[in-house]
Amino acid sequence: MNVKLTKAARENISVMENLMQFYIYDFSEFVDLDVKEDGLFEPYASLREYWEKENERFPYFIKVGERYLGFVLVRYITLSDRNYFSMAEFFIMRKYRRKGIGRSIAEQVFNMHKGQWQIYQKESNRPAQVFWRKIITDYTKGQFKERIEHGKRIQEFEI
Repeated sequence: MNVKLTKAARENISVMENLMQFYIYDFSEFVDLDVKEDGLFEPYASLREYWEKENERFPYFIKVGERYLGFVLVRYITLSDRNYFSMAEFFIMRKYRRKGIGRSIAEQVFNMHKGQWQIYQKESNRPAQVFWRKIITDYTKGQFKERIEHGKRIQEFEI
């Protein structure tokens, strides 16, 4: 399967919004989210920023040919004492999971965005913790720090 990570063009924001509904549905297992009266989840509040803040937000689609498999949203965080990349959202549709696609895409993202990284998962989201710990351990050869803060498990590393 020839999986590609492609920069999401502004004209495809509606595709991202649609895929986001599946992501939020999956995530509702770990946080208290319900659909509204129209049967949809609240839109992802800061999604449009990914096309408005080009040096701080990086939206990607995961595709095979013209088929969408998921998406990745990366943020570049600038603080007074440090700057780092953050994996804001990472989504692969269920039927494509456990095929090595997540690992391949995560590695591509890391290779594209060199520098300090911080990746966090909700404490309730055990599958994400297992996934990211394995990916980060392998990618960094175990050279990362992990901590728990405000109900989140956080991995920090540099590429």
